[in-house]
Amino acid sequence: MSLRWSKIKKKIIRNIRYTLKNPLTWFWVFISALLCSITFINFRTETEAEIETLWDSVWFTIVTTIAGYYEYSPVTLPGRIASLLLLVFGMLVLSMITGKLASYFMDMQMKKEKGLMPLKNLKGHFLLCGWRSGFEKILDNIINTNPEITPDLIVLINDAPSEKIENLLDLERFKEIHYVSGDFADENVLKRANIQTAERALIISDHSKEYSDLEIDSRTVLAVISMSNINPGMYIAAELIDSKFEKHLRMAHCDEIILTTDYEHNLLASASGGMGYSNVMRTLISDDADSGILIEDIPSQFFGKSYSEYRKSLSYPKILIGLLLNTGNFHQRRKDALREAQRNPDIKTVVGNLNKVKTLKSNQPVLTPPDDYIIMKNTKAIFVRGKPLEM
Repeated sequence: MSLRWSKIKKKIIRNIRYTLKNPLTWFWVFISALLCSITFINFRTETEAEIETLWDSVWFTIVTTIAGYYEYSPVTLPGRIASLLLLVFGMLVLSMITGKLASYFMDMQMKKEKGLMPLKNLKGHFLLCGWRSGFEKILDNIINTNPEITPDLIVLINDAPSEKIENLLDLERFKEIHYVSGDFADENVLKRANIQTAERALIISDHSKEYSDLEIDSRTVLAVISMSNINPGMYIAAELIDSKFEKHLRMAHCDEIILTTDYEHNLLASASGGMGYSNVMRTLISDDADSGILIEDIPSQFFGKSYSEYRKSLSYPKILIGLLLNTGNFHQRRKDALREAQRNPDIKTVVGNLNKVKTLKSNQPVLTPPDDYIIMKNTKAIFVRGKPLEM
């Protein structure tokens, strides 16, 4: 207890010494002494000007300083000199305070526009990390295909040139989007984006600066590691240029990995066959939320039942083509299962379930499973739905 009190005492003494050495401290002491002196002079000399009590003099000082006019008309010479000083002093101090406040709010606004202000009171938001050409189209597609993600829940994190960000956020449909400037692999920058309460994150290949492909993928892996450590419950999807980094992302507990280059190569190879694969893929990967490939929740009453029972409960126009297993934050569930196994080391069932979880893959698609396939928890349905034909 004595040691703690000694630390507190030293801290108090240190703060007092700092305050006494600060020139502003003596400036405010001088101002306070001047106001008190003027108030006392008026109280002693201006009895004929209806300043009869000390409170009348205090009121005269306050009104003269803030409003800039005399509540009472001074009569005596000392009172007039003191009141004139008070009037001039009030104008100077008030303009100084007003300037400081205006400067403070302007600084806050500039920091907000440049993405330097920490985001507060934001929960369940979506982080979009990185920048590249066509970014506006990416944002449009994200909003169109995810109706639940409104612009006010989107946070951009990148190091793109400020004029590009300003031009983007000036567009009417993007005005409510938040922006945080900085390296999305930096823990401090992520915390400014309030990552602790974020729900999902998408990391795209970052071309905001002249990075090599190796640097881009390395920063993506580093960002996933940082995000997983800060917010293990967040769903993370990341884009890679080189597939050799895929195993690093899986070790970092990335929930979804997008190998854009591989997809492009496969699409080009398929198009070479002259069978129209590219047109089919363009239709399936639609830019809206109501057509193409759709992934939807399965009602809980079908968990533990067969695939055929669920399929028979559905109706046109969307067609069931398969299941997506182990959806959501799969790696967090694996950690929860491990903790449960550690708390209950003698329960064979828990250990058995943990071993099963270790062998499963996150977001694993199973197309056209057999009719007797049993639907488990954390499974979603994969549908295909076309757009209405234009007559």
